[in-house]
Amino acid sequence: MDAALGPPDQMAESEGDLTPMMSQYFSLTREYEDALVLFQVGDFYELFCEAAEAAARICEITLTAREDSTGRYPMAGVPIDNAEPYIESLLDAGYRVAVADQVEDPDEVSGVVERAVTRIVTPGTLTEDELLAGADNNFVAALAGDQGGGFGLALLDVSTGDFYATSLGDEARVRDELGRFAPAELVTGPGVAPDRFGDDSFVADYDDAAFDVAAASERVASYFGSVDSLAADAEVRACGALLSYAEYTRGGEGHQRLDYLNHVTRYDPREYLQMDAVALRSLEVFDQRSVHGAEGTALVDVVDETACALGRRELTDWLRRPLVDHEAIEARHDAVGELVADPLTREELHEHLRDVYDIERLVSRVSRGRANARDLRSLKDTLDVVPEVRSVLADADCEKLRGLRAELDDLPEIRDLLDRAIVPDPPQELTEGGVIRDGYDETLDDLRATERSGKQWIDDLEAEERERTGVDSLKVGHNSVHGYYIEVTHANSEAVPDNYQRRQTLKNSERYVTPELKEREDDIVRAEQRAQDLEYDLFCEVRDRVAEEDERMQSVASALAALDALAAFASVAAAHDYARPEMGGNGIAIEGGRHPVVERTEAGFVPNDTDLDPENRLAVVTGPNMSGKSTYMRQVALIVLLAQAGSFVPAADANLRVVDRIFTRVGASDDIAGGRSTFMVEMTELASILRAATEDSLVLLDEVGRGTSTTDGLAIARAVTEHVHDELGATTLFATHHHELTADAERLDDALNLHFGATRAEDGVTFQHEVREGAATASYGVEVAQTAGVPEDVVERARELLDAETSEDTADSDRAEDQQADADLAAKLRDVNVAELTPIEALNVLHDLKRESQTDE
Repeated sequence: MDAALGPPDQMAESEGDLTPMMSQYFSLTREYEDALVLFQVGDFYELFCEAAEAAARICEITLTAREDSTGRYPMAGVPIDNAEPYIESLLDAGYRVAVADQVEDPDEVSGVVERAVTRIVTPGTLTEDELLAGADNNFVAALAGDQGGGFGLALLDVSTGDFYATSLGDEARVRDELGRFAPAELVTGPGVAPDRFGDDSFVADYDDAAFDVAAASERVASYFGSVDSLAADAEVRACGALLSYAEYTRGGEGHQRLDYLNHVTRYDPREYLQMDAVALRSLEVFDQRSVHGAEGTALVDVVDETACALGRRELTDWLRRPLVDHEAIEARHDAVGELVADPLTREELHEHLRDVYDIERLVSRVSRGRANARDLRSLKDTLDVVPEVRSVLADADCEKLRGLRAELDDLPEIRDLLDRAIVPDPPQELTEGGVIRDGYDETLDDLRATERSGKQWIDDLEAEERERTGVDSLKVGHNSVHGYYIEVTHANSEAVPDNYQRRQTLKNSERYVTPELKEREDDIVRAEQRAQDLEYDLFCEVRDRVAEEDERMQSVASALAALDALAAFASVAAAHDYARPEMGGNGIAIEGGRHPVVERTEAGFVPNDTDLDPENRLAVVTGPNMSGKSTYMRQVALIVLLAQAGSFVPAADANLRVVDRIFTRVGASDDIAGGRSTFMVEMTELASILRAATEDSLVLLDEVGRGTSTTDGLAIARAVTEHVHDELGATTLFATHHHELTADAERLDDALNLHFGATRAEDGVTFQHEVREGAATASYGVEVAQTAGVPEDVVERARELLDAETSEDTADSDRAEDQQADADLAAKLRDVNVAELTPIEALNVLHDLKRESQTDE
């Protein structure tokens, strides 16, 4: 971000000579020095000096210049009615944007129009549909530290009102939650080192005083009555500071309240299946990798059959925070199962939910006074769907569906108010009029009648005056400058009656007005203005009345969102042959498991079984590259994740234990900017797993120890295997090319070997993609290189070197075996007590030793 966004030094020195408007602009830039100020001038937002240069470069707009008595300086502007794309570009470039609107009517002010910052646009506090990235949540977070080294974390989506708080014991837990929620912006309290949790563009600078416990407590209590729902001072401080920051961005120093926030949800991360950012990324739950330059597919996309934005956010949250409570998981499975078994109900529910608007964001706009008439009509159309959804669920059997049906309040009084007050297809702008329905307000109806009768009188006037004057070309017209007029050509000027008063002379005609026409025009203008003012006041009254029911509407939104997510899970299960998992087992038993994403993109996907239990909880998985090891491990984790989110799973059958965490150490990555090599990143992730995993965790390890020398890597891999087996007891899938680990799996009581086979042919290797018990016999690395297109001379040389190394290894092995045999014979000879042997016994010992030596040969 550019450091200087205010007036140039030479201009600042003579600021007393600035024009009033420019003085106002630079005053705002000093007040909001961390933001680019968009300054309304008529129909444009303007920027000046360095700010203009920055905006012109980033937004690719024309850089012009302003010239006044103080000099000439750069200027750039964007149209107000299309400002959002430019604001988005500025946000992407790392700027905050302070929007300074005219807060006075220029027609009623003599001198400079007063301007004030009405909103500060930051990445984490967006509410504009044009700036939000689809239906997904857009969180801003606040983090406060406590004296014991723990933290309080608060997360808020300003656009929907979703507000969460939790306590976290250490920085690792903080990173886990930030990775889970992926906030767009983080506000940190005093003593919290922001660089430990994100880069500079991610961390917002805000007043430390907002984190004061007394100030924070007062602010939280002003919203929710007390701070009793929060468990610790750090949580209170984080929540209070976050509310303060959100208010600040809504109205600058005015601190506009967010009245639609009616509760904060305090949660314990242990109430959900925990996955850190590494696990979410490697399992591609939300972010997909590019494959050969083409965008891949994330898990959320293959299970997202939701009908509305509410459902999309709910489904995303269920995948972000899968359940660990057995009864809650079963309740979702019951609902999904009922909808799978009843396709008619499922399809009817889906069709009705398609007509549901994003009422969480609508309620947010209503409560902030930013909703227009179309928003209110969309709200009414959504509430009209509720009785239909209730009717569809009238015969629901399972408790989950019945409970959601009971939560569906169609707010009949609000529906009736909106139906009576707002026209079915209102204009976009409130200032255009035509928003309030006829019959809603008697005074408005009278004003409109006066306006209509006046316009009808004027419509009839043209025919009457033509007949009275005999001038067939006479016209009655209107323009915004001169109002209503009667136009007569110069050729007919002699026919103009005496009561016509000249208003405007044109090249070929003259325009007139009569006292009667002027009187009617005054009546029409007065009626129009009074009707317009009254209509706006009536609309605001309706909007305020709707805002009073924000809590009821948010409850309806929550129920509709859950129904949509359940219906989406059911649709996916029915369309793609998912099975209901049996939960509560002591292991992970999957029959015919499939990777939910890969099976959609690769024809001929091979399903595989998994059978891990307390006696076989550590599986060492071997096999060649590209044989399916990583896909297999990921599919096991994704099946567990989907099951605990409440979905059926891509398998023929599944009996699953409930796991507390999923850990992954999969794939190669580095952190060049942070000075960490691939191997260092791998070891850091491994350390996190070994410190935090429990016997209830699911751990995926892929090629641990491959980033260093073979000797070191094998030593690390073997030590990790033993530690996971002996100390952690976690259910673990460990894919490796260190075939020495297969011997460890044979030795350890609760471990087993699995492998993916392949067959060698002259033209390469064929992968079978089928998991089997036992260890792989080869890695087929050279054949994979050949398949990948490595030049043939390189492949042949690799074979020669491999053969030579294999021969040497065999010779070394033979020599070692001979040495071991000699050592065994020598040991037996040393054990013979010659003095005590009879001649016959001595011959027998000699015979046995000779026979053993011949067998070894």
